[in-house]
Amino acid sequence: MFTIGDFARHGRVSVRMLRHYDAIGLLRPARVDPHTGYRFYAADQLSRLNRIIALKDLGFTLEQVGAVLEERIDAEGLRGMLRLRRAELEAALAEARTRLDRVGARLRAIESERRMSTQEVVVKKIPAVRIAELSAVAASFGPQDISPVIGPLYDELCCRLGDAGLTGFGPGVAYYEDAGRGDGSVVVHAGMTVPEGTEVEGVLVHVLPGVEEAATVVHHGAMDDVLPTAQTLATWIDVNGYASAGYTRELYLECPEDPARWVTELQEPVVRA
Repeated sequence: MFTIGDFARHGRVSVRMLRHYDAIGLLRPARVDPHTGYRFYAADQLSRLNRIIALKDLGFTLEQVGAVLEERIDAEGLRGMLRLRRAELEAALAEARTRLDRVGARLRAIESERRMSTQEVVVKKIPAVRIAELSAVAASFGPQDISPVIGPLYDELCCRLGDAGLTGFGPGVAYYEDAGRGDGSVVVHAGMTVPEGTEVEGVLVHVLPGVEEAATVVHHGAMDDVLPTAQTLATWIDVNGYASAGYTRELYLECPEDPARWVTELQEPVVRA
C-alpha cells in the first residue's frame, strides 16, 4: 500500500488531484484508515490512474472519463468520441499552424524595416480588362481572412471555366472593395481575364474598369509572404506625396505549382496628396 503522497509521486499527479478524484468517485483509495482518515492506494491502481490521465489529456470531461472506465459507453460510442476529438485536435493544430505562419509574416516585415528595399515602384495607368469572376465576403482584409476565401474562389472559377471549354484564360486579377457593413469586412473578387464574347453559367463576366494612376510593385513569392512588399508600396506612396485611393489589386503574372515562385504585381490606385 502507498500513502496518498507516495501514490501521487509515483503517478506523477498532485495529492489535490487524487483527493478530487476520490470525491467524485473516479478513483477511490484502496483503503481508508477509519481512525485517521488517511487514504492508501494499491500499486495496481496506477493503471486506472494512467487511463484517467490519458483520457483527460484527450479532452474528455471527467464525467466522460468515468463513463468510459465503467464501460457505460460501448465500443462504437468510444470510437465516435475519439474520432470527434481527433477532428477537434486536427482543427486546433491547423489553426496553430496558420497563426504561426501569420507571426512569421509579421516578423519578416519587421526584419525588413531597417533594410533598404530593392523593389522598384512604378506609377502607371492600368488599362480596363475583361474578366470572369466569382466573389465572396471575407471578415477583414487580413491574410487570415482573405486566404481561406480567395483560394476556393479561384479553384471553383477555374473549374467552371474549364467545364465551359475555355482554355488559355488568365492571368488572374483579384480586387477588393468594402462590404459596406461597417465591420471591416471586404468583398473578395477572384477574376480571370477572358476574351470578348465569353459566357459562363453562374460566373459574372464584365469589364473591370482601368485605373488612371496606380503605384505598382512586383512581389516574388507566395502571397502569404506579401506583407513586406505591400508595406514597401505603402511607404513609397506616403514618402512620394501620394495618397491611397482604394484597395490594392493583384495581377498574378506567374503562378507555378510552387507558390514560392509566384510573381504578382500589386496595383494600388493613388492620387496626389
